[in-house]
Amino acid sequence: MKEKILIVEDQFIEANNVEMILVRAGYQSCGIARSVEAALQLIEEDRPEIVLLDIFLQGPSTGIDLARILRKMNIAFIYLSANSDKDTLDAAKATHPYGFLVKPFKEKDVLVTLEVARYLHNHSLESIIRKEAGGVQPAPQKLAATVSSGQNFFGIVGNSQRLQTVLHHLKLVAPSDTSVLILGESGTGKEKIAELIHRFSGRVSQPMVKINCAALPATLIESVLFGHERGAFTGATERRIGKFEQADKGTIFLDEIGDMPPDLQVKLLRVLQEREIERIGASNTVRIDVRIIAATNRNLEKEVAEGRFRMDLYYRLRVFPLTLPALRDRKEDIHILAYHFMEVYSNKAGRPVRSISPKVMDSFMRYEWPGNIRELEHTMETAVLLCEGQTINHVILPGSAEDQQATYKVKTIEENEREHIKAVLDLCNGKIFGKGGAAEMLGMNVSTLNSRIKKLGIDKSKY
Repeated sequence: MKEKILIVEDQFIEANNVEMILVRAGYQSCGIARSVEAALQLIEEDRPEIVLLDIFLQGPSTGIDLARILRKMNIAFIYLSANSDKDTLDAAKATHPYGFLVKPFKEKDVLVTLEVARYLHNHSLESIIRKEAGGVQPAPQKLAATVSSGQNFFGIVGNSQRLQTVLHHLKLVAPSDTSVLILGESGTGKEKIAELIHRFSGRVSQPMVKINCAALPATLIESVLFGHERGAFTGATERRIGKFEQADKGTIFLDEIGDMPPDLQVKLLRVLQEREIERIGASNTVRIDVRIIAATNRNLEKEVAEGRFRMDLYYRLRVFPLTLPALRDRKEDIHILAYHFMEVYSNKAGRPVRSISPKVMDSFMRYEWPGNIRELEHTMETAVLLCEGQTINHVILPGSAEDQQATYKVKTIEENEREHIKAVLDLCNGKIFGKGGAAEMLGMNVSTLNSRIKKLGIDKSKY
């Protein structure tokens, strides 16, 4: 038998439903309590390992009051709640729960949250998975030998304790179908983590559909996500299958979920709850089976507090949150990453670059890397292109003394732009558009790049 679970919930039907889920999964039930006083009596009679705890209860005491007691007793607890106001949720978070389930409950979300709570409680790692807690905790068991040796693990490079923790949590959640919310600054590798979750899931043979919510106009995002019928609006000349239907039986990755318009948040919440979508202009719904992974570089709790993101959707998505560390918080990985990118781009450019000077590496370790891994990658790409020998001896980082001096060099802005575009064209073998082309690498429209090439007098025939 699995752990003993106490349910503290004053709504009989909901409490009974949760108890049935637990019994079917092999957990032991310590019973149902409908007040804090009744819960304390049951705990005294038969101490549980985990408590499922409603925030609002009958009587003078709340679930938050009981949570503070459970913390002192070293008993793990998970909050059960419908929508709550910000002050209540802030008070709940201050007790550092081991999970948060939003009513109505999905069986698999209940079971996954219990697994997470058990793991966090047994390994004392809750401060790592919750962004509000600080400090460095003991590293969990390595995910694989390739990672522990600091090598490339499916595109994830590094051997720091913080990265190993993320990978261990990834291994824990990947086989399930529960929703995952990946949090982290821009450039920390959220999309790669999402790809790994899909890779290690039971859906790996099915499609993984990616969509950047911030890149779509608000007028098109509903059609893109859910599809439309012919004639649904002006210009809808044929039926369009949306991203959710395309991802059926697989995974959908919603990047920059914090930028989703409020009216679309309501419809996404329905998809999470009902597992069905409705095309624009359709009279019927379509059942879908998708695993949702969302990511954002925004502080969603702040977005919720300021009314830009729905509270219920936030807690639906964050059944299992994964917070990726900034590069400045895993500086022991900089050396491995720098050499990794050096090898990638030296091979790509056909240049014999083999090492990085101690002076350059020291400047890397002192720099804060606001753009994280992506910035380091672009820095190494440029360094390889400009390197004249086998060792990278010179790199100018933003804000450095050399960077400040560079402002006053004789070269004009157009000269610098010309040299930079020529270097990228050389790297791309003259390819302008398409995957791996200069336009993609420079983040420019093809027409804009061609216009700049012509204005700067760059001869494309040399490439």
